[in-house]
Amino acid sequence: MSLKVGREFKPSETRRIVKNVVIISLAFMVHFTAYSGAANLQSSINAEEGLGISSLAAVYAGLILSNIFLPTAVIKWLGTKWAISLSFVTYMPFIAAQLWPSFYTMIPAGLCVGLGGGPLWCAKCSYLTVVSEVHSKLSNIKAEALLTRFLGLFFMIFQFEQVWGNLISSLVLSSGDNHAAVTAINATMIPEICGANFLPSADAAEALQRQPYEKIQLLSGIYLAFMVTAALIVAIGVDSMKRYDTGRAIKVMGGVEMLMATLKLLVEPKQIMLITIMVFIGLEQAFFGADFTVSFVSCAVGTGTVGYVMLAFGIADAIGCFVTGYIAKITGRIPLVCAATVLNMGLVATILLWKPQANMSYVMYIIAVLWGLCDSVWIVQINAFFGIIFPGREEAAFSNFRLWESVGYIIAYVISSHLRTSSKAYLLGITMLVGVFLYFIVEFQVKKEREEKETKEPENDLDNEASLLEYEKDRPLHL
Repeated sequence: MSLKVGREFKPSETRRIVKNVVIISLAFMVHFTAYSGAANLQSSINAEEGLGISSLAAVYAGLILSNIFLPTAVIKWLGTKWAISLSFVTYMPFIAAQLWPSFYTMIPAGLCVGLGGGPLWCAKCSYLTVVSEVHSKLSNIKAEALLTRFLGLFFMIFQFEQVWGNLISSLVLSSGDNHAAVTAINATMIPEICGANFLPSADAAEALQRQPYEKIQLLSGIYLAFMVTAALIVAIGVDSMKRYDTGRAIKVMGGVEMLMATLKLLVEPKQIMLITIMVFIGLEQAFFGADFTVSFVSCAVGTGTVGYVMLAFGIADAIGCFVTGYIAKITGRIPLVCAATVLNMGLVATILLWKPQANMSYVMYIIAVLWGLCDSVWIVQINAFFGIIFPGREEAAFSNFRLWESVGYIIAYVISSHLRTSSKAYLLGITMLVGVFLYFIVEFQVKKEREEKETKEPENDLDNEASLLEYEKDRPLHL
């Protein structure tokens, strides 16, 4: 990407750029506080006929199409700033639909979220990329280093969305004399119905009580207010890209071009072998957020506890993303992936064997923390690996990653209502083992290719030196 700053900026402009990055980060945190809080409750508050889970499947179906076809057109039409602000609006029908939950309201609302998600995240990346280039011109710091800092600042702030969204949902649902916030199952029956034996289509009606309408109304009102606030924060507080975009020259893939690049990369052997682990990442996140929360937390303890458990998961995930990045510099990726595999398999085994009890909710928090740490390894290390093995084709590589991760989400949500938790846990474990095995094959292929390249380079240097000596020997002398 090249950038020509068409106007002169004062040195203080760098502070203004950082201010814009912070405001965008805060807006995303506020917005996804609402969306994540609502999404994490879908398998519990809209469990009848798998309505909530189906709406989440619709989100990721829309996101697959959106990531490929919409970002370029929407950003060109609206501009980066307004693409962010107005994409926030596409999430609002999903919150409003919670007041009148049915397949006719929730599925279109889920698709709307997915269609808005592609332009939203692409516009955010575009804005941070451009302002890092401008900052680089003013500060003489490399643009790549600045972009890394800005992304680190963004995700540090953004990760708090799991904290506030889940905290709000649990506080609202467990407040007052809400009997629906606790499980309706007799304590002696919890080990028989809940946990690995739980079958949503058969047990949800007995285990999960419908939340009072006034609770859903209050929660929806709070979440809608958060989304409106986020849209206004960007609209009022963020500078337009026109301020920095003068003379900017950047190549952005259009929808068809992105589709062709994605499909072209899809047939490469390394990409094919990594499909399973990409699907697994979507599966494991959806399994914990939908299946574990309903079959263990809501069933054994109550819906009012779901937010607190997801809060523990979110904090552990955020800390893990930060810490494992430093650990990877010391140990490399492979030991971290091995540790995550062993730990995640242990958690799957725990889910299969442990019989939940109403007075053992602390075990659920332990599982949530450990699962969050595993998830941080999967999302950080596998993402980083994609950037390494497909240099110069990162856009198509990450498009493939999002595509197959979304497929994992959709599979998890489609089967969620129809299989027992034990069957889904077995599927998750098998997918993980196959995915990690194929990932290791690619890792060793890349390592072997790197070693061969390093071996050839010294040989080429020796050949060049020999040729130069031969040339010097044969060259006539000039006095």
